[in-house]
Amino acid sequence: MKRLLILALACAAPGALAEKADRSKPTQVEANRMSADDARRMNIFEGNVVVTRGTIRVLADRLVVRQDGEGNQVTTATGEPVRFRQRQDPKPPATEGEWMDGEARRIVIDDAKGTIELFENARVNRGGDEVAGDYIYVDQRSDFFQVSAGKGKRESEGRVRAILQPKTTPEK
Repeated sequence: MKRLLILALACAAPGALAEKADRSKPTQVEANRMSADDARRMNIFEGNVVVTRGTIRVLADRLVVRQDGEGNQVTTATGEPVRFRQRQDPKPPATEGEWMDGEARRIVIDDAKGTIELFENARVNRGGDEVAGDYIYVDQRSDFFQVSAGKGKRESEGRVRAILQPKTTPEK
């Protein structure tokens, strides 16, 4: 049980979102209740869940961490809403990474696939650019994301919103 709990705590924060330095930082999880089920390879944290790891901070009502046989984890955070904030790796010529924050009613992080899915009233803000919709899909490996009115919804049932800030280029 201790081994599963340690693995769950080490990866409960969305490491795929973090700047690289965050991966070597310890993970701290605080909650009102915690239960572990070694047979099902699952840990559940409930009640005012706060996860911190380096620059990452996640606030949720409930966090469920499931682990497969290879040690890959799928983390599901739910809340009204789940909120997160973290610093991104800097992209040249910047020397400091931008902050990214967001929220949704449910966030699913799949470490093996390197994906993050935000469901219901989803919003992500990075460097002043903001996207919002009922569903946001992020592939961290390819730096690809997609926003839609919701899985299975017709376009007429919802709209996607984006606010894009002008990008300045250094003068030569």
